[in-house]
Amino acid sequence: MRIARGRRSTGRTQRRGRRVVGIAALVLALIAVPIVGLEIARIAGDASEQPTLAEFYEQPHGAEDGAPGTIVRSAELVGVPALSKAWRIMYRSTDLDGTPIVVTGIVVTPLGSAPAGGRTVLAWGHPTTGTDPSCAPSRGFDPFIGIEGLRMMLDRGYTVVATDYAGMGTDGPDSYLVGTTAAHTVLDAVRAAQAIPEAQASDRLVLWGHSQGGQAVLFAAQETPEYAPEFDVLAVAAAAPAADLTALMTAHADDVSGVTIGSYAFPAFASVYGPTVAGAELGDILTPTAVATVPDMNRLCLLDNLDRLHQMADPLIGDFFAHDPTTTEPWATLLAKNSAGGSPIGAPVFVAQGADDALITPDATDAFVSAARAHGDDVSKVTVPFATHATIAYLSLPALEEWLDRHVP
Repeated sequence: MRIARGRRSTGRTQRRGRRVVGIAALVLALIAVPIVGLEIARIAGDASEQPTLAEFYEQPHGAEDGAPGTIVRSAELVGVPALSKAWRIMYRSTDLDGTPIVVTGIVVTPLGSAPAGGRTVLAWGHPTTGTDPSCAPSRGFDPFIGIEGLRMMLDRGYTVVATDYAGMGTDGPDSYLVGTTAAHTVLDAVRAAQAIPEAQASDRLVLWGHSQGGQAVLFAAQETPEYAPEFDVLAVAAAAPAADLTALMTAHADDVSGVTIGSYAFPAFASVYGPTVAGAELGDILTPTAVATVPDMNRLCLLDNLDRLHQMADPLIGDFFAHDPTTTEPWATLLAKNSAGGSPIGAPVFVAQGADDALITPDATDAFVSAARAHGDDVSKVTVPFATHATIAYLSLPALEEWLDRHVP
């Protein structure tokens, strides 16, 4: 009898279990259908934009004529993240010497009404993608995919703006790891967002970047009081920032990463400083073999051609630098000049470091944090176990959101 009752109970339990599973599956399906639909619409929208994409990046006559942050042209995007509107923008900025330049990027804003005074702006600095104009994130099939935490930032009500940096997307000077130029392009992208009424962008600013972008946003924070004093920088966040270029070159002078980064950085420095700084020609620091190879490397975008770049870099290990750039002038001074942390940041700072980051090492980040604290900056640092250089920005998002909750009104 007990066995019989047990069987009937088991049968009822199984039926209830099947009903629960069925209901759960139905709920998941009802959730999944609109999500899949939105993604399909986004992909279809991205595809529809491709035929006219290259035309957008061709600068019209007089494109540089206008104040920094004014828009040359903009185009509303079709394939956008859920519950948002977005635009591809071409805008005006200046390089480190104040010379007018033209830059591209994107602006994304949540649907709905903004709070009183407008939306806080999140300015994103992207990590290294290359230096060729074709490597610009905004030219990608999905221009949003590389913005770490985009959904989180939109859900917080932020308008998000992401510059491509100078020399990418559209014609402009080389700017790879040139801190002041990068800072100007970040800050002028925010001004450009303010020129789009529907973006509802305020003067309140949060800066967030990864690797190269970490350097860019740290410089942007330092440059704001002089270059864009109208902005109220509420917070600055950087994941594995390329803050100390001397330490970066010292750590990777004789490996494939050093050659690959150097193939982007030293042609940029030579292009920017070579005409006015004695000894800053490319042949003054790289071997003849390296000088002959780096133009081909510069035409390759990092993520799409990493294996090919490493194949080209391998033979140059030990035969890339003619002299040690960290001790040879003017290169030692130029590396220091373009390292972040030389002046106070003036806003709360969040720094994320991957415990397994082999490119921006924990020691280098610790040294930057110590220097920033010595300037009086309020710096919060988190080390994420098992995170590498590639994964640190993504894996630090939970800690970043918690920190933003405490520091941004």
